[in-house]
Amino acid sequence: MAAIRNYGIMWKTVSEDCNLACSYCYYSRVMGKPETIRRPEPRILEKVLADYLATCGRAANIAWQGGEPTLAGLNFFRDVVKLEQELAKPPQVISNAIQTNGILIDQSWAEFFKEYRFLVGVSLDGNQIVHDQYRVDSRGKGSWQRVLKGIRWLQKENVDFNILTVVGPHNVRHGRDLMKFYESEGFRWVQFIPQMSFQSQRPEDAGLYAISPKDYGQFLCETFDEWYNHGFPKMSIRYFDNVLSTYIGLTPDLCTIHASCPPHLVIESNGDIYPCDFYLDSRWKLGNIQDISLSEAFNTETYEVFRRMKPRLPETCQSCHWKPYCRGGCPRNRVFNLEADNTPDYFCEAFQMFFDYAHKRLQSLAQRIKAERARMALLRVP
Repeated sequence: MAAIRNYGIMWKTVSEDCNLACSYCYYSRVMGKPETIRRPEPRILEKVLADYLATCGRAANIAWQGGEPTLAGLNFFRDVVKLEQELAKPPQVISNAIQTNGILIDQSWAEFFKEYRFLVGVSLDGNQIVHDQYRVDSRGKGSWQRVLKGIRWLQKENVDFNILTVVGPHNVRHGRDLMKFYESEGFRWVQFIPQMSFQSQRPEDAGLYAISPKDYGQFLCETFDEWYNHGFPKMSIRYFDNVLSTYIGLTPDLCTIHASCPPHLVIESNGDIYPCDFYLDSRWKLGNIQDISLSEAFNTETYEVFRRMKPRLPETCQSCHWKPYCRGGCPRNRVFNLEADNTPDYFCEAFQMFFDYAHKRLQSLAQRIKAERARMALLRVP
């Protein structure tokens, strides 16, 4: 495979260590009681960042996840940005993003995020009654009030942040109320992920979800109505924004609606390398940064098997008229066999419901946006 440029990396910053015990977590198994905090050792941190910044091209995109990445401590992240500044090669631009449960965010964290332009994703499932059903600490105490306190610091310091909402039995039938709540709180950037019932360390269990395709489809239709806002969206919902981009003719950034999985690597705190956040068991390990480079990880046989998965769509997808907008969804949601026919995405029915419901309005909105872009381009002609 030719050398890959323009790729992103995700750090599992402290591996599974987390200070919450969310009952639906697809990754952490420490139940809110980490014995130690597994930060990357300095030599591993420097080796990964040096390798990545030397090979990724002009735009470097680094995501910090967990577990709960803020457990690594503010000084750890100060060391990170200092190292990035030392290793970056102008005109290289580094974009950092962090996904957090928000409960450790205070004024110092918010000022740091603002100073170094971190994009912050905060996990929040709705109002207090909804959120606290699943997002609890090791004592079973809800986290909503602590999360909102952290968000208020982000708002006070004008930090760019978005809300990540897990859609499960607690909120899937309340899409409209969820959108109204977020609008009332001034949360303008939101993304949804369906609640999983399997560990990313066990991808053979993929396809086990806590909600039905029909319920998720109805949820998408309800929230779309609120997002569409009579043709003038005033909130960003990542999935709807990305689907709209395909109608306009632009390249979406959401991996599930690409024809193939975009190049991306996940780095565990010990330097182990994987191809995706949902494929973190030993069968998908590409190597360790102490033994291979990031470029070599892309050239492993295991990565080649992973790369071939998403484009291998079942016949029902190949003949579906929504394929240009759906692209078959995500391989993790399919019963998969590289040597045989595969099943569609578990949420195929949900996506068909959504496109049947929203297609004409998406077309209309896309046409208006394209006309406006053409008009603005004409105005720029001297």
